[in-house]
Amino acid sequence: MRPSAVRLLNILVPVKRTVDYAVKIRVNPDQKGVDLNVKHSMNPFDEIAVEEAVRLREKLKDEVKSIKVVTIGPPKAAETLRTALAMGADSAIHIEVPDSAPAPEPLGVAKALRAVIQREKEGVDLVIMGKQAIDDDAGQTGQMLAGLMDWAQATFASKLVVDPKKKEAEVTREIDGGLEELKCRLPLVVTTDLRLNEPRYASLPNIMKAKKKPIQKLTPSELQVDLTPILETVKVTEPPKRVGGGKVENVDQLIAKLKEAGITPVKS
Repeated sequence: MRPSAVRLLNILVPVKRTVDYAVKIRVNPDQKGVDLNVKHSMNPFDEIAVEEAVRLREKLKDEVKSIKVVTIGPPKAAETLRTALAMGADSAIHIEVPDSAPAPEPLGVAKALRAVIQREKEGVDLVIMGKQAIDDDAGQTGQMLAGLMDWAQATFASKLVVDPKKKEAEVTREIDGGLEELKCRLPLVVTTDLRLNEPRYASLPNIMKAKKKPIQKLTPSELQVDLTPILETVKVTEPPKRVGGGKVENVDQLIAKLKEAGITPVKS
């Protein structure tokens, strides 16, 4: 009796185009959001996810069949996909929405990703995605996707080891008390933490090759998902400016300053 063939890994990496992490955020005059007419780049946590997928291929060689990236965004989001392709992904899916469309919420994104996975003829064995996006800091999409798919999940991963033969993955994740090690069955959703790896810079030859890699365009209606937000942002304001501190010459002056600020001693 012949042994059954080992299933090759198909990896999906969702990425997001966000305001660049080095840009100073400014609130819009209508106080409904932030100024988006600034430099954008790939969400840093998603860069880590792409890097980890590429490193898995470098380690597992031919056992990784494909690395596909997917994003939801306006036409300019294609630049983010090209960056991921230059880092080593094979192909991409762009769920295109108008420039004027509001940003989708985590549940809507998770439903769109579920639809993408269900359309993949060869299936998806592993989803690697950032634990959160730096624009909304929601940190919910990965968990929601795992729930919708009824898949295992491992969040805040700082180490990932995949065994395609056993169809298992060992994930070290960061928790408040230190580190936690999980053993999960594939298919699996993993969300990446900062200490998982340091993303590479795409080389010029790979940037040129990325221009020839395929990007499939889809719309939310083709996926039969509604990305209309169900939450309303009432108001966005900047935090109050910090007041400069001052120096005192002795303890008596310090006590006087504290009293002026309304701070009184607590009786034991």
